[in-house]
Amino acid sequence: MPEQAHEGALSGIRILDLSRILAGPSATQLLGDLGADVIKVERPDEGDDTRKWGPPYIADRDGSPTNESAYYLAANRNKRSIAIDIASEEGRELIHRLLAQADVLVENYKAGGLAKYGLSYEQLRERYPRLVYCSITGFGHTGPYASRPGYDFLIQGMGGIMSLTGVPNGEPMKVGVGIADVMTGMYATVGMLAALQHRDKTGQGQHIDISLLDTQIAWLVNAGTNYLAERKLPTRLGNGHPNIVPYQVFPTADSPMILAVGNDAQFRRFCQMAEAEALADDPRYATNVQRIAHREALVDQVASLLKKHPRSHWLQKLESAGVPCGPVNDLNDVFSDPHVIARGSELRMPCEWAEGGEIRLLANPLKMSATPPSYRRPPPRLNEHAQSVLRDWLGEH
Repeated sequence: MPEQAHEGALSGIRILDLSRILAGPSATQLLGDLGADVIKVERPDEGDDTRKWGPPYIADRDGSPTNESAYYLAANRNKRSIAIDIASEEGRELIHRLLAQADVLVENYKAGGLAKYGLSYEQLRERYPRLVYCSITGFGHTGPYASRPGYDFLIQGMGGIMSLTGVPNGEPMKVGVGIADVMTGMYATVGMLAALQHRDKTGQGQHIDISLLDTQIAWLVNAGTNYLAERKLPTRLGNGHPNIVPYQVFPTADSPMILAVGNDAQFRRFCQMAEAEALADDPRYATNVQRIAHREALVDQVASLLKKHPRSHWLQKLESAGVPCGPVNDLNDVFSDPHVIARGSELRMPCEWAEGGEIRLLANPLKMSATPPSYRRPPPRLNEHAQSVLRDWLGEH
């Protein structure tokens, strides 16, 4: 695939990416979408672990299966792959030559894991004073758990989100995607951009120590601050909301829908549309504080009202009244939705090695008027770009 010229917001920034799995790769993909030149350093034997995290796998040009899983494709576009054995002296020497040209190093080895190769931040900071060095770990580089490996599922459990997710009398439930990894990647991206701004002002790089557990706790958001305000353990509410009622999934005459009443005026409009004005006048439900206090009784009454008509009836009627509501879509519904199509959320990207000459990915959601994300390279095959990396970064021919 010919590389497209594009002056993205991060054009000219060089990222040496020693990360794998999801948190680090999702961060570097975002940086790549914004124009950075991302070099993905992989193990010569098998590369990124997620290449084989399937099925499903992407088919080759001739329709035969490859080792490239859909999971791997999710976080690795706009990168070039080079295989380097950092355990060898030759490999470490090449890493140093690349570091001399890099603005950012991203790694997600266990805390202290790169020290045995001479590639820890402390070992590199004097040699490369302008380098931004981002370490992504399960538990950070300090504290009693620093040496532990971290996995998204474990972090969701340890960080509290599973205690909040699930039905009241059911088991704790993880989120359906690796959200702790993804959010850590987002925070890491923000940290790297801030560190580059500081570097440009002062000439000094710095170390970013970001962990899955720290990040998971940070995005407990209102549930976390609710607990800190009262030191009271919340109960799981299924699809309910701890601070707003009615704000959950309800059955209708055919399919479930979401009713998301956010204030007292919206509740009154809902009652009017449901021909149940008496509910809005009932002092037990007049304010959100009262509705929370009488949650169970109100939810039962709302559910009985909504079961009288099919979902399409309610969506049309409530949307016209300005009452927040919506369907519970499966992925077929999502990617056939006219608004989703209009916003370009499904990306069809040319790819020389894939069956049909393209792959389908999730588009970057950023809409920027001057420097939008670009899609210059499909996720690379292992070591696909060794020659171009050595040429462009090191001047080798």
